[in-house]
Amino acid sequence: MAGRTLPEWLAYQERVHPRAMDFTLERIRTVLARLGAARPRAHVITVGGTNGKGSVAALLEAVLRAAGHRVGLYTSPHLNRYQERIRIDGREIDEQRLLDVFARIEAARREVTLTFFEYATAAALVAFQDLAVDFAVLEVGLGGRLDAINAIDADVAIVASIGLDHRDYLGDTLEAIGREKAGIFRSGKPAIFGSADMPASIASEAERIGARLERLGREFSAERTAEGFNYRRGATRLEGLPAPNLVGAVQFGNAATALAALEAGGWLPARAAIEAGLGAVTLPGRFEVRPGPVTWVFDVAHNPPAAAALAATMQERAPRGRWLLVVGVLADKDAAAIGQALAAALRPADVLCTVTLAGDRGRSAGELAAILSPLLGRAAVLAESVAEGCAFAAREARADDAVLVFGSFHTVGPALEWHRLYCAQPR
Repeated sequence: MAGRTLPEWLAYQERVHPRAMDFTLERIRTVLARLGAARPRAHVITVGGTNGKGSVAALLEAVLRAAGHRVGLYTSPHLNRYQERIRIDGREIDEQRLLDVFARIEAARREVTLTFFEYATAAALVAFQDLAVDFAVLEVGLGGRLDAINAIDADVAIVASIGLDHRDYLGDTLEAIGREKAGIFRSGKPAIFGSADMPASIASEAERIGARLERLGREFSAERTAEGFNYRRGATRLEGLPAPNLVGAVQFGNAATALAALEAGGWLPARAAIEAGLGAVTLPGRFEVRPGPVTWVFDVAHNPPAAAALAATMQERAPRGRWLLVVGVLADKDAAAIGQALAAALRPADVLCTVTLAGDRGRSAGELAAILSPLLGRAAVLAESVAEGCAFAAREARADDAVLVFGSFHTVGPALEWHRLYCAQPR
């Protein structure tokens, strides 16, 4: 195994287990126990949900780091580099350390096969243990109850929101999906729900497990103001907090959810650290704005609730010119519902370009156009790759226009790389 490069390791890990997705906690628990990482010394905050979990995790990391804590953050998937998944103190894991951790996992697993995601989860937990982080913020990959992250008991568990996504694995109703995602709750521990719309299954699972459920709009709240927001939870009142450095109205609720989780765990820092963290937080690919002669915006919105939030932000931040949409959506996502959510945000002059996403889950530009064009009321320009779609938008865009690239991590990741190569301005 010595001398294997990162691409070689990743290709190998995709072959070890016979199925890409195989939901059980036994394999990962066995390997973590052999590695001495089954019971982290750090405080563990687990973040799940359909949408918003990446934002909440980033907010937790930013506020905790501003308070002087050593934070490990594990997220997925990545946009351009695998190392994006594992961050320590705001920096991606060093590649050599990652390779060394992979070798240790391989030696420990022996007869146990791991999925690609289980390898990544084990690597993050081992790295966090090695580097003695104070907090491990762990973003759930899919679902919750049987996700590899759930092999670790959370001190505080968060479900940011519930929406219809991954129905082949989680169920066809919000109640079924909520039940699966509430599986990260633990008896006697805080369980934070970060949305006003909560399926009854969240409350019933919290009661069954014995978790202490708190809900946005009830036990805690975010009241938006002209300059920012007011946070309230019980006797705590933090008035006039600055807006988080993330775009969209939904981010105020996400910020309150992160603060409620910290407070419920007994870790809410002083106001100065909260304000510093809110101002410092960043999250690539979530209405990420790249200014220039033409504004470029990147958003991974890949399901109907995320598309609805994107549409609201588009209306809030509409350019003086046109939106030029470059969109790629995987075949297992509900492209029709995404289109329906976006329709109200578009204006007659806005332009649609659909792109082909390759691979087993891919969808062609033509197939996507056949779904979106009738819903959005305009013909689509077809591009055979994300790069081709970005190049079209760059040629077509005029002053005051904005290019919006969205629909998937598989769309936004290549688009960010294309933009870096061809559009990025010197800083």
